[in-house]
Amino acid sequence: MSVRTDEETAGGTPRRPRLLPRGPRPEAVPLVVGRACALVGVLDIAAGVFPRFRHSRAHTLAEVLPGTLGPFAAALSLSTGVLLLLLAHGLRRGKRRAWRAAVALLPVGAVAQFDHRHSLLGSVIPLVLLVALVRHRDRFAALPDPRSRWRALANLVLMGAGSLALGLVIVSAHPRNLVGDPSLADRITHVLYGLFGFQGPVDYQGTTSWTVACSLGSLGLLTAVTTIYLALRPEHPAARLSEEDESRLRALLARHGGRDSLGHFALRRDKGVVFSPSGKAAVTYRVVSGVMLAGGDPIGDVEAWPGAIERFMDVARAHSWTPAVMGCSETGGEVWTRETGLDALELGDEAVVDVADFSLAGRAMRNVRQMVARIERAGYETRVRRVRDLGGAELDRVRRAVADWRGTDTERGFSMALGRIGDPADGDCLIATAHRTDAVPGPYGDLKAVLHFVPWGTDGVSLDLMRRDRSADPGLNELLIVAALRAAPGAGIARVSLNFAMFRSALARGERIGAGPVLRVWRGLLVFLSRWFQIESLYRFNAKFRPRWEPRFVVYRAAADLPRVGLAALRAEGFLDLALPLPHPVRRRAAPARPCAHTQADTAVRTA
Repeated sequence: MSVRTDEETAGGTPRRPRLLPRGPRPEAVPLVVGRACALVGVLDIAAGVFPRFRHSRAHTLAEVLPGTLGPFAAALSLSTGVLLLLLAHGLRRGKRRAWRAAVALLPVGAVAQFDHRHSLLGSVIPLVLLVALVRHRDRFAALPDPRSRWRALANLVLMGAGSLALGLVIVSAHPRNLVGDPSLADRITHVLYGLFGFQGPVDYQGTTSWTVACSLGSLGLLTAVTTIYLALRPEHPAARLSEEDESRLRALLARHGGRDSLGHFALRRDKGVVFSPSGKAAVTYRVVSGVMLAGGDPIGDVEAWPGAIERFMDVARAHSWTPAVMGCSETGGEVWTRETGLDALELGDEAVVDVADFSLAGRAMRNVRQMVARIERAGYETRVRRVRDLGGAELDRVRRAVADWRGTDTERGFSMALGRIGDPADGDCLIATAHRTDAVPGPYGDLKAVLHFVPWGTDGVSLDLMRRDRSADPGLNELLIVAALRAAPGAGIARVSLNFAMFRSALARGERIGAGPVLRVWRGLLVFLSRWFQIESLYRFNAKFRPRWEPRFVVYRAAADLPRVGLAALRAEGFLDLALPLPHPVRRRAAPARPCAHTQADTAVRTA
C-alpha cells in the first residue's frame, strides 16, 4: 500500500508548489485583523507624538504650502491612531460597523503617516491591512450590540483620562524645543487648556507650539465627538420579553415546568428568548458586556432542547456575542456541552427540601427549632397564601415593603429571581408573611418580613426573595421557611427549592478533617470573599434545613472567557451594577418598546 505525499493529489498528479504562505483560518481572521489594527493605531499615535517618527513628506512641500501642514498631519495621525485602537476590539469580534470605519480610516492614517525613512511602517502596513479587510469582508458581518446611554458617560471619563495621559506625553516629547523647565503642574495645566483649544503656560521654540496645540486640540475634539455620538446615536434595542413570547413560555412551563426549579424565572421581562424551530422549547437570555447569558435549563420538551440551543448559538454568532449559561442542571449541562462543544464547570449547589422528609425533631434541627420557638414567643405570627388570595390593599403594602427593605437601589437577580411581586399573571406564586400584632403598627402595618416563592411545576415552589424589616428580631427568615414547609402539604407542594450556594462542595470539603492544603487555601479565599458576597453565609443558612444538594453548572466556550463571563454574571445579578441610569437632564424620552432585529427575524421564520 502506497502513501500519498503532500506533493500528490488523490489521482497521483503532482501538486504545484505553494508560492504564497497559507493565510489564517477563516474563523481567526477577525482576531488577526483586530491585532494588526491595534498595531497600526500604535504606530499612528507614535508618528503623531514623537518627532523622530515625523519626517513627513510635508517638508518637501514647505516651499509652496503654508508651514502648518506638518502640525495638522501630526494631529491627523494621532486622531487616526486613537480611533483605530478603539475599533480594534470591534474588529476582533467581527463587527460590521467597525469594519466600515476601519476601511475609511486606514487610508487616512497611511497618508498622514507617510515617511521616507519609515515608509514600510508608515504606509505599507496600513494598506496591507486595508487589503486584508476588503478581501475578508465576509468575516465581518456581526450585528450591533444593545446600546446604553451609559456608554457615552463611560467614554467621556475613559477618553478624558486617556487624553490627559497622552497629552502629557505630547507636551514632554519635545525637550529640545521647550522654553525653560516647566513644572508638572504647568504641563498638566497646558494639557487641560489644549484639550479645550486654548494656549497653556508651556512654550516652545519654532513651530513646535503649533504641533503640540494641534495634537492636544485633536484629542479634545475626538473625546467630545465620540461622546456626543454615543449619546445621540440611534438606539439598537435590547431584547425584551414580549406578551406573545411570555404567553408561549407559560404554555411550555404548564407542560414541562416541573423539570427545572428555575423555569419560572425565565418569565423575567428583561430577558430575550429564542424558540426552537418546532416551538416546543426555548432559551431565555440577557446580553451583558458582549456575553449572551442564558439562565437555567432550556424551557420545554427535552427532545426539542437541541433546536432551541442551536438557535441560541446562531444568534450569538450573528452578533459575535460570547455564549454562556449560568445555573443549569446536570442534565442541562450535558445537553449544552454535547450540542455545542462548550465546556461545563460546577458552580455550586441548590438546596432542595422534600416536604415529606422535613421535621424539626432531632438534634440536627435543634438550633432551628429553638430559634423558631423564640420568635413565636416574641409575638410573631405567620401567614402562607397564594398571591391571588391577597387583597389589593395588602398586596400593595407588601410591594412597598419589599421595595423599601431592599438593601440596594435596584432589584438584584437574573437566573434565580423573578424581579417582580404581585403581578396578576403570577397568581400561583406563594407568599409567606410574618406579622407582629402586639406592637405599634409601622409604615406597613404589622408586616415584618416577606418570603416570595414561584411555582416549580404543579407540586413545588422555588424561593425568589427574602425581605424583612431591619428593626425586627433576627430569625424571621427561618421562621417563614419553616412556616412555608409546614403549610406546603395543604397547598399540594411536595418540594421546596431554597437558595443557591456557590462553591458549596469546596466549603464543605475544605472544613473536613484531612482536607489538603490546596482545598484549605481555596476555602479560605471563599471565606474571605464572603465579606462582600454571600457565599459562606448562604451555605450555612441553607444547611440548617438539612436539604439535598442539587449541583448547578456554568457552561462556557473557553477558559479564557471565564473572567468575562463571571463579570457579566455579576452584573446581570446586580452585584456589579455599572449600568446606572443617567441623570435626568441627559435622559431621552422613552421610546415605545420594539423587538430586536433577530427577534423580528425569528418571528418571520415562525410565521413562514
